[in-house]
Amino acid sequence: MALLALEEALARYAASLRPLPTQRVPVEMALGAVLASAPVARVSLPRFTQSAMDGYALRAADGTQARHLVGTSAAGSPTDVTVGPGQAIRILTGAVLPDGADAVARQEIVDRDGDTLVLREPVRVGAAIRHEGEELAEGAVLAEAGQRVTSGLIALFAMAGVHEVDVHRRPRVAVLITGDEVLRAGQPLGPGQVYDANGPLVRAWMVEHGYGEPVVAYVHDDEHALEEALSAALESADLVITSGGVSVGDRDYVPLVADRLGVRRVFWKVAQKPGKPLWYGLRDDGKALLGMPGNPGAVLVCLAIHARAVLGHLGGETAPQPAWRQGTLQASLDADAERDRLVRMRLDLSDGIARLWALPRQESHMLSNLAAAHVLAWLPSRTTVFAEGERIAWIPL
Repeated sequence: MALLALEEALARYAASLRPLPTQRVPVEMALGAVLASAPVARVSLPRFTQSAMDGYALRAADGTQARHLVGTSAAGSPTDVTVGPGQAIRILTGAVLPDGADAVARQEIVDRDGDTLVLREPVRVGAAIRHEGEELAEGAVLAEAGQRVTSGLIALFAMAGVHEVDVHRRPRVAVLITGDEVLRAGQPLGPGQVYDANGPLVRAWMVEHGYGEPVVAYVHDDEHALEEALSAALESADLVITSGGVSVGDRDYVPLVADRLGVRRVFWKVAQKPGKPLWYGLRDDGKALLGMPGNPGAVLVCLAIHARAVLGHLGGETAPQPAWRQGTLQASLDADAERDRLVRMRLDLSDGIARLWALPRQESHMLSNLAAAHVLAWLPSRTTVFAEGERIAWIPL
């Protein structure tokens, strides 16, 4: 079976997946979700013309002549007094600019004696004033559909009077860790057994990247047990991730069981290292299955690239995911003529230029370099080495 190019695998996710249904949620609950429609401002920003600092609202044309204080305007407590010639109103930051005033003199340039004040220097018209709607007019689009909601967007929506937004439902994820040999850390190991890294890895990656807690279950290398667990996972989740059981071994049951449960294979085996045995399929109801290899280094790569792409499409993101960046390789590196290499690297951005160094211990069963790894670099398959100074693509780990 010919290996599928990594670029083609990413293209097939885009062609086969559709965003999940939409729902309206309170703005405070939208963090990490993807907008299904473009929210618009319900009020102008600023909502009214106001002072940008503490000082005195007055008429700039009066220059530095003495002024008489005739009132106060505080945030939330505007005055109904109109500023006339030779008058001023004490004003605090964010307060409504009173009628008749066209400037604010900051308090640091004002000498005040009781209700009389004198400016040490003149002010220009519009000084220290925020004008109504100068940032956004009522009805202005705040963000586009397909954008992921961040804390900054939540603040913007709230200030613009938006209390609910339409978002795509967040993908529900179920994880099945297969293998008789894997045990959770803390349990006594028997002969031939190892501690499982994949369950904690997938769970932590999902939480770290804003997808919430997946449901994680452990399944023995038993065809019937896998069928029962996978059937339940497909019913409850939008995306099922398995680790192990997707290669060509005697106990690699995932492809067989997936087919029996109505999951149509889209592709199997990608020309990448690590992570070649990746299996991807869809059920008629849109449920997706990503069958990842069992080695944790390969699982990390498949999460960062393939799971990120699938979750982006299910979530409704319009920007392609993962979002590759560019950096400069700091030492030559061997290429692979048959498969794209996905290499854990150290990143230095201290001078504003992304400089990348490959780390040792890159094999698919190895994770110890993650203490120093910042990024995953994509080295396309070719026969010539990657030279020092060459530009390469990377994503954060």
